[in-house]
This record gives sequence, C-alpha cells and structure tokens, in this order.
Amino acid sequence: MIRDDIQAAQITSMKARDAETLATVRLIQSAVKNRDIEARTGKAPADDDTMVVEVLQKMVKQRRESIEMFTNGGRQELADKEAAEIAVIERFLPAQMSEADTRLTIEAIKVELGATGVKDMGRVMATLKERHASQLDMSKASALVKASLA
Repeated sequence: MIRDDIQAAQITSMKARDAETLATVRLIQSAVKNRDIEARTGKAPADDDTMVVEVLQKMVKQRRESIEMFTNGGRQELADKEAAEIAVIERFLPAQMSEADTRLTIEAIKVELGATGVKDMGRVMATLKERHASQLDMSKASALVKASLA
C-alpha cells in the first residue's frame, strides 16, 4: 500500500536527517489524513490506494500551479522549493503513461465507444478516467482527447 511507503519514507528521512523530504512527507500524510476525515462523512473509497493517488495528484497539480505563479512573479527560490516537493510526492505515484501511450489508449477508447466528434468527449474522458486515472494527468489527457476528437 502507498500509505506504508509514505510511512517508511518518513522514518527513513528522519533517520537521514533530511529535513526537506521529511517536511514534504508530513504534508502528504496530513493531506491523506484530511481526506480520510472527509471520507467518514461520505461513502467509503473502494480502494485505499486510489484515494491516496488522487490526493497525491492533487498536491502535484497545486504545486505546478504555484511554480508557474512564482516563476511569473520572479520568485525562483520559491518555485525551486515547490519543484523539490513535487519530486518527493511523485516518488509515491504510480508510473505515468507516456504521451505516445496515452494517444494510443485514447484512440482505442474512441474506436471502442464509436466516438467521432467533440460531442463524445465526455464519454471518452469518463472511460479514460475509469481505467487509467492513476496513470494519467487528466488535464493533459483532456487536451489530447479534445485534439483527437476535433
């Protein structure tokens, strides 16, 4: 389970006195704990790893947006800090599909669903998310699907 990997990374970074990694791992644990608390009031997640991957992907997305804003604002030291956090977070994410593999998967789903135009984008995206959400950055995949259906 990914939670076990995160816990092991915390222990390892504490022993190595790696303050930056430890801080990021603690942020991850905090975000996962918050999601657990939210899940108590709603329906339970079907798969714990799926829920943790969603949290990690959201954290990476937030940091990428921050990097863009910091870079545009001339705060490169803060952008570098965010990039270092992304590197730690991505260690716990499953391997991401390459762009070529993503395109092939999209084409296969298009053929399977009989999708021909942009009006079918929702169905293609839903199927893509259902099957490959943990392996894709859905915002990038959305642009590829739109280009493929246009």
